[in-house]
Amino acid sequence: MTEIDPTFRDASLPIADRVENLVGQMTLDEKAGQFFQTMITIGDGGALAEANPAFSLPSTADYVLDRRMTHFNVLGGADPKTMAEWHNRLQELAASTRLGIPVSLSTDPRHSFNNNPGASIEAGSFSEWPEAIGLAAIGDEETVERFGDIARREYTAVGLRVALHPQVDLATEPRWSRQVATFGEDADLSGRLGAAYIRGFQGAELGPDSVSTMTKHFPGGGPQKDGEDPHFSYGREQVYPGDQFELHLKPFEAAFAAGTSQIMPYYGMPVGTDYEEVGFGFNKQVITGLLRERYGFDGIVCTDWGLITDHVILGDLHPARAWGIEELSPRERMKKALDAGVDQFGGEACPEILIDLVRSGDVPEERLDVSLRRLLREKFVLGLFDAPFVDVDHAVVTVGSDEFRAAGEDAQRAAMTVLSNDDAVLPLRRGLRLYVEGLDASIVAEYGTVVDSPDEADVAILRISAPFDVRATAFENFFHAGALDFPDEVREHVASVAAVVPTVVDVYLDRPAILEPIVASAAAVVADFGANARALFDVLTGESAWRGSLPFEIPRSTAAVEASRPDVPFDTADPLFRFGHGLRL
Repeated sequence: MTEIDPTFRDASLPIADRVENLVGQMTLDEKAGQFFQTMITIGDGGALAEANPAFSLPSTADYVLDRRMTHFNVLGGADPKTMAEWHNRLQELAASTRLGIPVSLSTDPRHSFNNNPGASIEAGSFSEWPEAIGLAAIGDEETVERFGDIARREYTAVGLRVALHPQVDLATEPRWSRQVATFGEDADLSGRLGAAYIRGFQGAELGPDSVSTMTKHFPGGGPQKDGEDPHFSYGREQVYPGDQFELHLKPFEAAFAAGTSQIMPYYGMPVGTDYEEVGFGFNKQVITGLLRERYGFDGIVCTDWGLITDHVILGDLHPARAWGIEELSPRERMKKALDAGVDQFGGEACPEILIDLVRSGDVPEERLDVSLRRLLREKFVLGLFDAPFVDVDHAVVTVGSDEFRAAGEDAQRAAMTVLSNDDAVLPLRRGLRLYVEGLDASIVAEYGTVVDSPDEADVAILRISAPFDVRATAFENFFHAGALDFPDEVREHVASVAAVVPTVVDVYLDRPAILEPIVASAAAVVADFGANARALFDVLTGESAWRGSLPFEIPRSTAAVEASRPDVPFDTADPLFRFGHGLRL
């Protein structure tokens, strides 16, 4: 092997020159490794992880030394000190390779309350904020940009440099499971908040202090047939009976204007349009024609996770999400995605397939170089070649600081939306006898006396969550999908408590729910989008203003949902509460 020319390490040179110098020295194996980004875990005590059978993950050493990969999605977390130390160990391992290409670490959202290993991570040590749908309930660009800036500072402190968000899909299908991470169903609001989110993470332009944003899911993942999600074969179809394909592009136009560095196409396949009926990650008309040519996007396009090979997740086999081309081999799927114009394969770790495609002549090596330049350019722009390590002490004092936690809790209060207050039970005065369910009684005791039964109470406060159907596998049940009606036992229980004492129901709305039976029984109903008990009670007592507004409409019935068009916003007949509803005090 020839001696390495270190020109690419000269920070005084233009980034384009550094990229060309590095690309010219890379072997095919080293190039291929850059095309794969998959999950990685933190080992015990911050050690580099061994293999993880639960998610079919090889060891960290296998990834970096054998497969020559340098892009990873961090699954789970740890305290800030452990995360920072682990990150530095990982960068040391990467530095030991022939070219020493630094690692880029990405993450799903990890600042809120939702925990879905396929889409999000609980806040843990990070500051706690409402879900993105809660930021939409606040509706304020300044708050969203402030969140993005705080998240950026916490991410960079532990070495996270790529955000697998924001999610600017329009929540136009009330049953869809992914609404919690969107900004709701209004295209203009989603675009404004999505752009503010990107500015918070990236700054005015991408640089050494930035976190790169991977905006998703192009060209809009909301119009799901029957509200099912294309993580699973029964949800693979996106439909446009209202002919609103273009509307779902509007938030992405705002993201492009804000300078988003990366784009993730969704799994779904368009049905009944002029586009090929294959998943968007394989769709040349969408990625090259629409994204590259119409919008002029020259950033990184990374597929959603698991398009090429089957995976065992939590003990169950889940097929590759190669919708519309299921009959093709992994090799053929990879070639089709490359031909479509993608730069990187999310959730995959099979560079041997790409190497074979090049060596066989099916994919020219020059095609790899086109994407490789984008992938390496971002590493240089983020400053990873020049300063790959983080300051552990800085991570400890930054992540979850008092200032950041206070800002997050303020946002939790602001997002809470008072839907009904028919008996004027709100605001509650302090010192009442309170019967509560689903809440931390030790916190509730700061506001009144907690009692053991509704019979003893002046007011009952019940915290419940939007309903969902139980599905066959563990992974499916992290995606709350299916009917929006509460089970009989939930409705009956709320009614029975409300028959004894004035009852306030707090509903966590990770998607809309059929709330009419709850509203009919309860004295007041409040929607939350991720809030701790203290934030809730500050709102219930009126110590915090009632500021939240619904980011989607609340349908009156399942029949109205089934009759609505999945691609059209505000389309359920006679909704119980319209978009923007929220009482004020």
